[in-house]
Amino acid sequence: MPGNRQEDGREHIPTNLRLLVMIEEIVKAGAPVAPSALSDSLGLPRATIHRLLVTAENEGFLQRDIDGRSYGPGKRLRHLSANTLSTQRMRTERLIVMQALASDVGETCNLSAPARFGMVYLDRVETHWPLRIQLPVGTQVPFHCTAGGKMYLSMLRKDKLARLLKNLDLKPQTQHSLTDPDSLLSELALSRTRGYSTDNEEFMDGMAAVAVPILDDRGRLLSALAIHAPVQRHRLDSLQEFLPRLHAAAEKLRAIVLD
Repeated sequence: MPGNRQEDGREHIPTNLRLLVMIEEIVKAGAPVAPSALSDSLGLPRATIHRLLVTAENEGFLQRDIDGRSYGPGKRLRHLSANTLSTQRMRTERLIVMQALASDVGETCNLSAPARFGMVYLDRVETHWPLRIQLPVGTQVPFHCTAGGKMYLSMLRKDKLARLLKNLDLKPQTQHSLTDPDSLLSELALSRTRGYSTDNEEFMDGMAAVAVPILDDRGRLLSALAIHAPVQRHRLDSLQEFLPRLHAAAEKLRAIVLD
């Protein structure tokens, strides 16, 4: 962190950087963080941490977790993250990768990221086929019945996943949607083990999809890259044959983000 070393080995954080450094610490943790933990890790008084948290919460950059004490990213911070990922240079590069993938497999590919109530499409490259399913950029889709959403859920810590599933509306979108928590947990465990997730007509009748994760430098999910197609052209088993190409494209996109 910026600043000068103090005698106790901690870095002195300039006043004008404290809020940013605290938010950075919360984002790095990958889970809601308690004020006491922030005070210990940053070497700042608890009163200072509390004041910074109140400011960040009031402005929408942070929000309290379900326990009422710890804090995680708020709406404005999530939007900031999405907008950062959508800067012109980065978006141009990733669209080149996605266009190559879509041309290679002959089907639509999309990039989605988790929001508070579902996965949001960051980018899409459409297939040339007249029969296609169009979901524009910015569309929010459920976690539990989409390939990207299940990829995200599969990578959550078990305690966080359990809390989320207690409050998640597992509303069926089709007759194939997984609405039983135990069945969904089994599917998520399989996705976590094999490194990809599927949507077998669970979100829309007549559509199948597979998704793979794009990870940050700590192994956490940044976004999910998916391809989907009408089952008249590709059922789930034939879409899975494209997984090596999907993983290769995901690695290229990861390199763009982490560069």
